[in-house]
Amino acid sequence: MELYQLRSFVTVSETENFTRASERLNITQPTLSQQIINLEKDVGQKLFHRLGRRAVLTEPGQVFLVRARRILLEADNATKELRDHPGLDRRITVGAIPSIAPYILPPLIAQARIDYPHLQIHAREDFRAELVQGVMDGGLDLAIVSMPVQATSIAIEPLTREPLLLVVGKQHPLAQAKTVQARDLAKETFVMLGTSSSLSEKVRDFCGDHQFTPRIAFHCSQIATVKSLVALGAGISILPRSAQSSKDIDNLVYLPLAGSQPERELVIIRHLQRFQSRGATQFIKMLKEGVLFPTDN
Repeated sequence: MELYQLRSFVTVSETENFTRASERLNITQPTLSQQIINLEKDVGQKLFHRLGRRAVLTEPGQVFLVRARRILLEADNATKELRDHPGLDRRITVGAIPSIAPYILPPLIAQARIDYPHLQIHAREDFRAELVQGVMDGGLDLAIVSMPVQATSIAIEPLTREPLLLVVGKQHPLAQAKTVQARDLAKETFVMLGTSSSLSEKVRDFCGDHQFTPRIAFHCSQIATVKSLVALGAGISILPRSAQSSKDIDNLVYLPLAGSQPERELVIIRHLQRFQSRGATQFIKMLKEGVLFPTDN
């Protein structure tokens, strides 16, 4: 039994499809199929039901999956512990949700080059669900996401609470308002990130708490696009404080909402059983020392 066979087995169990698993592993499907056949011979049990294009774990397969993941995690931890020798370069892979990644990852990487020149940071920007899965699978050392996070084997460390601000164009009537209540937004047109975004989920929940559903005219994949459309007068938005920049002063107005101020909680997540390398500890230290938002915010 080889580690690569276990990785192939776990990947097939996650994708429930040999084609998708082979693409993820960057091997041919016949090669993958043969690896699983050989593994089944080694363990003396059928691990998958082949149901058309689906590969569903058998009962022995479900039992074996728990052990396989534990073995792979221990092997990965052993490798990381050896690589974490003070005299060697250190590498970590971190993730962040799209609504925070552009504002924290560049300054963190820049600061790391000064404070920890041997630390190599590989970064991934993705939605919360994918980052949680990446931490659970071992592909990420840690990730910065917004709450809530509901997953087993995940350690959650609070980072900060960030206010969410109303954003309008300079010419919008609300730009001159002394105070803005949540109910004032019920008839407005919204510009928001896509439905997979945890920020959009938070904004929809906030509107729901005030008995209205936001009228969304534009779904965007980047905050920069949201800000551009709001500046043009296409609608309003609610964005985190970290999105605010001195470059916005000529086109956008950021306003706190009176009464129940919306906010989001940012946390660091990592695997409970994963070895926390010196590099990961250094990265978290930089976060907590304040390299969180750009200085012009």
